[in-house]
Amino acid sequence: MTTPTVLTIILNWRSAQMTLGAAMAAAYAMEDLKGEILIVDNDSGDGSEEQLKQWIAEADWKDICPVRVIQSGHNGGFGFGNNVGIKAGLSDGSRPDYVYILNSDAFPEKGAICALVRHLENHPEVGFAGSEIHGSEMDRQLTAFRFPTIFSEFEGAARTGPISRLLSAYTVPIFGLEKTGPVEWIAGCSLMMRDKVLQQVGLFDETYFLYFEETDLCARVQGAGWGVDHVAESKVMHIGSQSTGMGSWKRIPDYWLDSRWYYFVKHHGRAYAIGATVAHVLGGLIWRLRRLVTGKAPIDPPRFLSDLLRHTLGHIAAPLPPSKVPAIPNDSVRS
Repeated sequence: MTTPTVLTIILNWRSAQMTLGAAMAAAYAMEDLKGEILIVDNDSGDGSEEQLKQWIAEADWKDICPVRVIQSGHNGGFGFGNNVGIKAGLSDGSRPDYVYILNSDAFPEKGAICALVRHLENHPEVGFAGSEIHGSEMDRQLTAFRFPTIFSEFEGAARTGPISRLLSAYTVPIFGLEKTGPVEWIAGCSLMMRDKVLQQVGLFDETYFLYFEETDLCARVQGAGWGVDHVAESKVMHIGSQSTGMGSWKRIPDYWLDSRWYYFVKHHGRAYAIGATVAHVLGGLIWRLRRLVTGKAPIDPPRFLSDLLRHTLGHIAAPLPPSKVPAIPNDSVRS
């Protein structure tokens, strides 16, 4: 039986030291696998590429698993940068059996990557597999989800027990998931993908700068008849939002609003996207009324609802950006 090959891709943007730590953790986790680690510097412009190359050249762990660093040449976002790595393939120009996407602030445990490969090898109907993610204090993070809908927009914005119980089947985060099994989409923090599935459905849609790109890709994968599974045996520590600064947003950035709008219009149409915004605003007003009554602290960034409405109104009649779903180059596809 042929040993499967794995290409691990870590996208760096101005976090060279943390990226190095993720690469080291991945190298030890790939000790029993055949494959390589590819770090893609997403046009950091801060000397990250040179630092990483120097540090890796001096690292004693690089002999465990080959590691190389390439430059994307343009910061086109999460999907764009990872696509650069996917298209690059293995160092000899061949295609791997599996492509593994790992965040620069994520650190797989010893058996984490092997567990994902083993799951896909044992389940040929599954296209993608993702890890169980925990924080530095072993607190479980939410990385397995349902696809967003009008109902989930209302439920998620209202944050009210009776509404959440009524619409529990539509809640985007899947809470209390302790066993391996199918989900709708998996966060790209630690995501194993069959290369032949990427050849079939295409890579990340580069219209998304950040957020919703893995949701979109998983939707396309499931639309092509492949499963997406959460693998509880694969454990990865994730610090979270180290490159995006999501935890300290003062206002919701336009690229998040752009991605949300594009996802809903692309997959459901413009009328549905408008309905999703209306549902979110109605739910948000319920939450704000609860806050007035209970004195609860705000959760959303300041002016979130007004920014969401402004963005939707500005895009109702605007043309949808074209889809940018690149394919793996023909000359690098495994025969």
